[in-house]
Amino acid sequence: HPDLARLAMLLGDWRGEGRGRWGEGAPFAYREEVHFRHSGKPFLAYGQRTTALDDGRPLHAEAGYWRAGPGAAVEVVMAHPTGFAEIELGTVEGGRVRLATASVESTPTAKTVTRLERDIEVDGDTLHYVIRMATDGGAARWHLEATLRREPSPPPG
Repeated sequence: HPDLARLAMLLGDWRGEGRGRWGEGAPFAYREEVHFRHSGKPFLAYGQRTTALDDGRPLHAEAGYWRAGPGAAVEVVMAHPTGFAEIELGTVEGGRVRLATASVESTPTAKTVTRLERDIEVDGDTLHYVIRMATDGGAARWHLEATLRREPSPPPG
């Protein structure tokens, strides 16, 4: 879809490794798989999952949709299995995407998350991101960082 031209750099399947920390807890390392799909409509479907690098146990997953807004704007609607959904707004300029939470809605038993900020940089077939998170309404702090490589597309047919 022509509205998504500036998001086309995200299309495909991405895999890699990252590291993170939840609050004051111990640091952890993970494997990650991300996909961005296009159906011809003015949005990208997004899915992500991570597993622990040490033993392969599932860690996190999220899914949603990315939409191009006017100018350099991008809008993301995302659901998390930990019990919250969010809207992130930001910009796309060249190979850089900057997003920040505009709103969060949580279930009664959800982990408390009040803000997420994502800085994503795509250079060819390499995607690097940093995610900052706030759980108490304060400033967002470093939470995750990973480098992913785009998987080669399978041959047609």
